[in-house]
Amino acid sequence: MRNSLGVSLGLLLVLAAVPVFSAVDGPALFKTKCAACHGVDGTGQTAVGKNLKIRDFHAAEVQSATDAQLTKIIEDGKGKMPAFKGKLTNDELASLVKHIRSFKK
Repeated sequence: MRNSLGVSLGLLLVLAAVPVFSAVDGPALFKTKCAACHGVDGTGQTAVGKNLKIRDFHAAEVQSATDAQLTKIIEDGKGKMPAFKGKLTNDELASLVKHIRSFKK
């Protein structure tokens, strides 16, 4: 009984120490939620993007925004961009911001 309890506690400690990784695929989420307007490459060179004069995610003005600012834009929307607040989890928001950062020049 004692040995079984020790093994169980040891297993719990090992499992608690294993980092939890987000299963959210930022590029795939971007492709389904954002690319129609922003383009798969983040340049905004789509028909909608050109019409709305969407900023290129590679631009310094976009990349200089903080993660909190980018998250707020995604959550609240901007101009004609719809709000995603309540539609995306915190992990999904963080994955989108991380993907937007990958466009940095």
